[in-house]
Amino acid sequence: MVTLTPLEVGLALLALVLVVAVAVMAIAHRRRADLRARFGPEYGRTVEMTGSARKAEAELQQREKRVAAFPIRPLSPQQADAFTDAWVRVQAQFVDDPQGAVSRADVLLAEVMEVRGYPVVDFEQRSADLSVDHPEVVQNYRAAHDIALRHARGDADTEDLRRAMIHYRALFDDLVHEPVDHRMAPSVSRLRQDDVRGPDPR
Repeated sequence: MVTLTPLEVGLALLALVLVVAVAVMAIAHRRRADLRARFGPEYGRTVEMTGSARKAEAELQQREKRVAAFPIRPLSPQQADAFTDAWVRVQAQFVDDPQGAVSRADVLLAEVMEVRGYPVVDFEQRSADLSVDHPEVVQNYRAAHDIALRHARGDADTEDLRRAMIHYRALFDDLVHEPVDHRMAPSVSRLRQDDVRGPDPR
């Protein structure tokens, strides 16, 4: 029977602690890399908002768990066509009523979200939920919402509202056509500045 000296026992325990520590660090590093890859710019935004990477990662994982419980489903072709037609009408409305069109675009997005299976709650929760599956375009959603709020205070002009429509459309396209192959999606999926025409502000 081999008897270990106290020093050997201590060294063995130290080695075990080091192995465990390295494994924990590797897991944390992998988790961080996965979250960065999944959330993209939303990862950095959440770190800035929470003040630390650890808190941000806990927040993002909590979002993942919340959204995983939702009955998220794609739109049927008929639903996608109906929403696309509705968007075309909103886009046309912008010519004569920019503010009304922006307001309607926001409502239309909420309707799409609801049909897709997202709970329609307050804006911050909606944007957090969307960030899980749509991390790139959720920034557009926030930007459009910010413009709408600034316009309500009298701090945004028609050109700002045009940008809001383009931001809303980026999310609209993602929600309506995902997970449909975008090569087969209608031309509404092509985002261009001149697609949203408004009155000359001069």
